[in-house]
Amino acid sequence: MPGSQSTSPRILVIRGGAIGDFVLTLPAIALLRENFPAAQIEILGYKHIIELARDRYYAHATRSIEYAALSSFFVPGGDLPGDLVEYFGGFQHVVSYLYDPDFYFETNIRRCGVKNFLAATPKIDESIHAARQLAKPLERLALFLEEPGARLYTSDADREFAAQFLKETPTPVIAMHPGSGSTRKNWPVKYWRELGISLAAMPSAPALLLVGGEADRDSLAFLIKEWNGLPVYTARDLPLPHLAAILEQCAVFIGHDSGISHIAAAVGVPAVLIFGGTNPKIWAPANSNAHVLQASEDSLDRLAPVTVEAAVRGILSTRSL
Repeated sequence: MPGSQSTSPRILVIRGGAIGDFVLTLPAIALLRENFPAAQIEILGYKHIIELARDRYYAHATRSIEYAALSSFFVPGGDLPGDLVEYFGGFQHVVSYLYDPDFYFETNIRRCGVKNFLAATPKIDESIHAARQLAKPLERLALFLEEPGARLYTSDADREFAAQFLKETPTPVIAMHPGSGSTRKNWPVKYWRELGISLAAMPSAPALLLVGGEADRDSLAFLIKEWNGLPVYTARDLPLPHLAAILEQCAVFIGHDSGISHIAAAVGVPAVLIFGGTNPKIWAPANSNAHVLQASEDSLDRLAPVTVEAAVRGILSTRSL
């Protein structure tokens, strides 16, 4: 049975992609953690993203995929660096979500001595929820996903950072991320402006916490200017584990189909998520605290601010603030 091995196996999960892709893969990694409790699990991926998992339940160690020597593994019969041969050869199981249509990577990994290589296609179709598709390769280990909702676990240090960050912020805090990985997924910024003004006027006098990074610079600047005089705070360009801990302390999160929305749902904050053309049955967080509002006819400008405001007010009315 999984987890009954006399020696502790080492398992490597290779996961590139964006923030949301990684969070959607966490239920699959959780299956490994639950069924191989003595295993040493390591994740190879983009350092700033996989930090969400290191020493936070899922992984004992992480390693950056942005390493030039790895390129030799994508060449048939490549000259493999000795340090990487030793590294990969130390794992009993390798689960890879890399795009490898010609099997060059898999073949070279097997040359390192890896016997059990589980290849997963990173391409998601419209059949079942993305988290379930990403867990499919583990069925070869007789592991079947039951709960597709991702969960993130913040560390003591993450929560201490969040406490210090929010200590001067009035409560309740409504976090808002007006961006995503694609402008076509974004609700019109003028609607965000209207929504923020309405929410700030609520009797509970919530603080508005604008979340974003470099890609959201213009929309954040616009809203900060338009919300002059309102209780507005910003969380920009933060390490993802710190941002996760901050969102964990918020009363509500509002966002789009984005990686930050997946983080918010995974830490348990009630999340109002604005969807347009993407299919929420596939791509929305599969968490009970995620509330999806999909624009009619897939046109985001058809979703009125009053509709989003009503959803937020409904959540706040059920919480002890």
